[in-house]
Amino acid sequence: MPYVMGIDHKYIVMGSLVCTTGVAIFSTYKWLRERRRRNKSSVYESQKLLNEYLVFHYGAKEEVLKYDFGPKDSLDFPKRCADMCLKHTKGFGKTKTLNRALDIGCAVGRSSFELAREFQEVIGIDYSQSFVDACEHMRDLGEKVYFIQEEGDLVTPLIAKVSDGIERGRCTFEQGDACDLRHDLGSFGCVLAANLICRLHAPYNFLRRLSDLVAPGGILIITSPYTWLEEFTDKETWLGGYKKDGQAVTGFATLKKELGPSFSLLESCDMPFFIRETARKNQWTVAHCTVWSRQMN
Repeated sequence: MPYVMGIDHKYIVMGSLVCTTGVAIFSTYKWLRERRRRNKSSVYESQKLLNEYLVFHYGAKEEVLKYDFGPKDSLDFPKRCADMCLKHTKGFGKTKTLNRALDIGCAVGRSSFELAREFQEVIGIDYSQSFVDACEHMRDLGEKVYFIQEEGDLVTPLIAKVSDGIERGRCTFEQGDACDLRHDLGSFGCVLAANLICRLHAPYNFLRRLSDLVAPGGILIITSPYTWLEEFTDKETWLGGYKKDGQAVTGFATLKKELGPSFSLLESCDMPFFIRETARKNQWTVAHCTVWSRQMN
């Protein structure tokens, strides 16, 4: 260090140290402030997603779609999924070996509660703990206050309610990974996997577990828009949406190949659904619904 007239070197060193430390403290403060901002943002986004799913599952038609025009046949998707299950499992609730239902990827639970109209026991499983917490709140209290976004920070409070006449106590909910389900779940007369398979990190693991989960004579219902994305599933484990040896591979073709040895296809149809984001921005999507019967052998 060059000598400066009238200034002791040690003070220069000390001053440099103080300056450097000050910069470090300021940088740390900025990092902490940014981390808090990100954490707050992620919490908000999580709450926003929860609210969107609550209105998707429980919102009245005029709450979800406020206009006279629009795809009204796309509303009440979770209930329509349960209705498809009940259509193909009539009488199962009175049969000891088939009176259990599994709603895997249950989100905030509407389909699970609707299945409890007929099934004596319904288990809903979702990867999101906040969704499971909402399900348990709905089971215990029958309703839950939430908010829908209108525009920016403007929101409207609503109440999600389980329909009267449903025995909510038949339902239990738990957090779990569809690709690594606990081994003591047992078998079910009905398994519903609504809009799940294209959001799994290991979808083949899930498909290969189904022959154990669905009891012989039981029903499996899968709905999916087949929206394969690498942010959810590594491309090498996509069920469809790619070419192999020059031939197109679709999700439906893979389902038939994987499920064929143990299941028979009963029905295939399109099921539209509508997700409300704001008063003026929404999602309209068409899921492919396939209904499968577990072979008796």
